[in-house]
Amino acid sequence: MISHLRGKILSNTLKSAVIDVGGVGYKIFATPDTLTDINKNPENASVYTYLAVRENALDLYGFSSEEELDFFELLISISGIGPKSALAILSGAGLDALKTAVVSGNANHLTKISGVGRKNAEKIVLELHGKIEASNEGNSEIMQTGSDAIEALQALGYSQREAREALKKVPKEITSISDIVKQALKILGTK
Repeated sequence: MISHLRGKILSNTLKSAVIDVGGVGYKIFATPDTLTDINKNPENASVYTYLAVRENALDLYGFSSEEELDFFELLISISGIGPKSALAILSGAGLDALKTAVVSGNANHLTKISGVGRKNAEKIVLELHGKIEASNEGNSEIMQTGSDAIEALQALGYSQREAREALKKVPKEITSISDIVKQALKILGTK
């Protein structure tokens, strides 16, 4: 099993990258956050991987941390959620927000992720509750504020990915939704 890769990035797209390890190019599928992380050091990119073996394909999924890989493996252990769906779920929200949603039992937050309906969101919360700990328990108010800010930015015409990237750069001491959105708009305006 291939569990980790370190090498030079040969090419990348919005959903994948090819990493040269000892003269062999490995294509990994990853979240936009992971792809951004590994592109910070393209000559010595490092990813934890999960090898999905199917009848007609061997697919590698890459993650910037073991914690993200562990959550991915928990997601694919749920009946009806395959590797591509699990990767989409991780792409749709940050790892901490997903953990907080599961710990707090907030299936509504998960339904805001593209491709996750009410039934799957409830199944994820039910099956993973008790198996994980949120890094910041009691963080549901912050999670809701971030979710509301993303919705506000999407209503203004920004994609979910653009909104999430901008919100990561907003200082943590800013807590009101209106101030968060204003700061995010300034960040988006400088691109």
